[in-house]
Amino acid sequence: MQSEIKRCQNCKQEFTIEPDDFVFYEKIDVPPPTWCPECRLIRRLCFNNQRSLYKRECNLCKNATISMYSSDAPFPVYCPRCWWSDDWDPMEYGREYDFSKSLLEQIRELQLVTPVPALSTRHQTLTNSEYVNMAHNLKNCYLLFNSDYDEGCAYGSEVENSEDSFDMMMAESCHLSYESINCIKCYRTFFSVDCKDSQDIWFSRNLVNCTNCFGCTNLRNKKYYIFNEPHTEEEYLEKLKEFNLGSKKSIQTAKEKALELHMKFPRKFMHGSHNVDVSGDYVHNSKDVHNTFIGTGSEHCRYCMWLIIKGNKDCYDFTQFGENTQNVYETVGSGINLNNVKFSAICVGDVHNVEYTQHCFGGAYLLACIGLRNKQHCILNKQYSKESFDKLRAGVIEHMNTIPYTDNSGRTYRYGEFFPSELSPFAYNETIAQEYFPLTKKEAEEQGYLWREPDTKDHKITKNVDSLPDHISDIDDGILKETIGCEHEGKCNEQCTTAFKVISSELQFYKKMNLPLPRLCPNCRHYQRLKQRNPLQLCHRKCTCDGVKSENGAYKNTAEHFHGTDHCPNEFETPYAPERKEIVYCEQCYQTEVV
Repeated sequence: MQSEIKRCQNCKQEFTIEPDDFVFYEKIDVPPPTWCPECRLIRRLCFNNQRSLYKRECNLCKNATISMYSSDAPFPVYCPRCWWSDDWDPMEYGREYDFSKSLLEQIRELQLVTPVPALSTRHQTLTNSEYVNMAHNLKNCYLLFNSDYDEGCAYGSEVENSEDSFDMMMAESCHLSYESINCIKCYRTFFSVDCKDSQDIWFSRNLVNCTNCFGCTNLRNKKYYIFNEPHTEEEYLEKLKEFNLGSKKSIQTAKEKALELHMKFPRKFMHGSHNVDVSGDYVHNSKDVHNTFIGTGSEHCRYCMWLIIKGNKDCYDFTQFGENTQNVYETVGSGINLNNVKFSAICVGDVHNVEYTQHCFGGAYLLACIGLRNKQHCILNKQYSKESFDKLRAGVIEHMNTIPYTDNSGRTYRYGEFFPSELSPFAYNETIAQEYFPLTKKEAEEQGYLWREPDTKDHKITKNVDSLPDHISDIDDGILKETIGCEHEGKCNEQCTTAFKVISSELQFYKKMNLPLPRLCPNCRHYQRLKQRNPLQLCHRKCTCDGVKSENGAYKNTAEHFHGTDHCPNEFETPYAPERKEIVYCEQCYQTEVV
């Protein structure tokens, strides 16, 4: 079997389907995709709203609740307690299949009447953590998303097993840390990236087992280093006082100097460890995994993202969650013992042989169902015998190919395509798609996506950022009563809320850690962290090691490399595009210099 070049139905760009891809599609009995990998990813992300929250009424108990669906959503929304209760039955919304309409039209009709949970959480696992989503086992947490097993954390995403940490992204087992990204087992780590097993770290990048380091990069097992220069303990502690880190101006100066130093040191072409035959970024402990971002413990997977719980095998175009999953294709927000799940969203816990299904927990042999729990042989929420199910399913698939759905932009959906974005319950700018593939309102509408204007909020700003004291020592508890204007003033494309408040636990943290108040709202701070993480795109390029130094001459190698004084011949797929200024080394050159 040979590779085949296709033209994307959506963006009209060419993409390649490899021989191994055809083997996978044949194995799970689906046709090859008509959309390119990036457009497929964006389409799935349009069904993933993590951070847009609203206050609304539960349509069952009528109590106020926090929801990822706005109050003008055209379908019933139940608070988590009601949705998980026995006070309603999703089978009541079942209906016969109508061969005069396309399947996706009928799914849309079922969507409009079937209740959905206000949040993707298990309310029984949350303690004093009301304003969170896609999160479980949290205590005293606030505005935390896609996170689990945390206590005393706020304003973070992808935070796991951490305590008393704020404004973190991709944090695992961190404590008393702030504004850091992709850090594992770190204590008192601030404004840092890609650090592991380290403590008392400031403005640093790629440190392992380091203590008391400031503005450093690529260090291993070091203590008392400042901008990669060694100091005595006494010198280090004295210099730390001189940096005056309770001052916002001092923090900004240190950030800029550290960033300048970081750019003079090589970076590995991708974030990853203990891999065999892998391409992508932030991938660990995996084998034969390609074009995948943010994943661990996977095998024979491609075009996946956020499979952060191990045990995933033979999955394509699978976005978020995982854990002991196999033969999953074009699916989002699903996990825990899945097998043969296709074109679905939010299917969790022992789900097998389902297609075009949403919000189902447990069950098998489901097609075009919504909200079912532990059911079998159902189509459009109506139950059948095994024989009737098999016969009708075959008829539905034939019908999908005979009468495909056509969206508002003229794109056709036969069997094998994920849901069109216009069937998403969210607007483009409410979802993760806007974070990784940002569009303006005009661009989104031109591409056929829904757009939602932010709710009008009459924020009465009582404190402008220009009037905030520079140093945390000059801040008292009165700040808790203030409504602070965001420095971006809503002029960015970062879902700026224009204003924000400081919560009590947050102020206590700043005081304890001697950190200045932020000047941006939580949304804008989130976007600044996103900018420090690599994009979800790969490009082909060469190692920039030019024998004894980097190509740009900024870094001089400290050891002899396998290629001697010649330019490194290695090439790779990397998220670092050629026009970026970072020094990017292959695995061999990087290991020689850093590990």
